[in-house]
Amino acid sequence: MTRAGRRYGAGVEQRISLITLGVADVARARAFYERLGWHGQEVEETVFFQAGGLAVVLWGRDKLAEDAGITDRSDDGFGGITLAHNVRTRDEVDGVLAEAADAGATITRPARETFYGGYAGCFADPDGHVWEIAHNPGFTLAPDGALSLPDFGQV
Repeated sequence: MTRAGRRYGAGVEQRISLITLGVADVARARAFYERLGWHGQEVEETVFFQAGGLAVVLWGRDKLAEDAGITDRSDDGFGGITLAHNVRTRDEVDGVLAEAADAGATITRPARETFYGGYAGCFADPDGHVWEIAHNPGFTLAPDGALSLPDFGQV
């Protein structure tokens, strides 16, 4: 197998291909992310954004719930999930948070020092999906933005 398709023992490959955000209004959500500088492509009322080695997808929340076979019990967008966007410097954290606020995000936690020696803050998009913007000096970012986790020294 190729390195990208390598399996680590039995089980499912350790990767994520798409993150789909259920949104109340696809056009509004697309406009928000495009104000952040992202470039989307719309196909059948679904917007796809290439995000490094994966894609972030915007789809109607009702359609997403139906497709997943669940009953949507909340409209706050949180759902117990936070998306993270790591950057290379502390200044970039402040810059991304400012751009998000200018695009219509709600800053849910201003940037501050973290317990791990980094710097991070959070915003919610217009549908309530929470994004953490973080500088973690222990995580390496490749030129394309791919994150490499360090060896945490655990067996």
